[in-house]
Amino acid sequence: MGSAAIQIAKAVGAKVITTVGEDWKSDEAKKLGADEVINYKKVDFEKKVKELTEGRGVDVAFEHIGPEVFVQSLRSLALGGRLVTCGSTSGAEVTLNFRSFFSKNLSILGNYMGSLSGLKKAVQWAEEGKLKPVVGKVFPLEQTREAQECMVNRNFFGKIVVKVS
Repeated sequence: MGSAAIQIAKAVGAKVITTVGEDWKSDEAKKLGADEVINYKKVDFEKKVKELTEGRGVDVAFEHIGPEVFVQSLRSLALGGRLVTCGSTSGAEVTLNFRSFFSKNLSILGNYMGSLSGLKKAVQWAEEGKLKPVVGKVFPLEQTREAQECMVNRNFFGKIVVKVS
């Protein structure tokens, strides 16, 4: 999800600050257009985002990992900011300071699947070369369990493909 999010954000003209969980993923994120890359396992990314935005925070944060980064992502938002979330690899529950949430006029948008119009736009951008699929690892169907473990461990960059022969 992150590789697509970087490309889509760049395609609409956004300055992209992204996080990675491994240093080796930084170069990959920059190749896709990320302006700033923060290793969230080594750096307090909420603090770094505030530094990079001169204390303002970001207008939109997109996260697809879950509790491991959810609260920091929310706290990285500017007044009136929006957090878009669509994943829960690191767990299913979060705790947040409700007063801080509403006092900053924040919104959270959960998204499981996109719209048909969004899919058509993604296909159009792919055809135009604005959106390039990033394949991290390919597994044969017989190794579906290993593919799932790879996803949970996040030991890849891009998409995991399970190939049916």
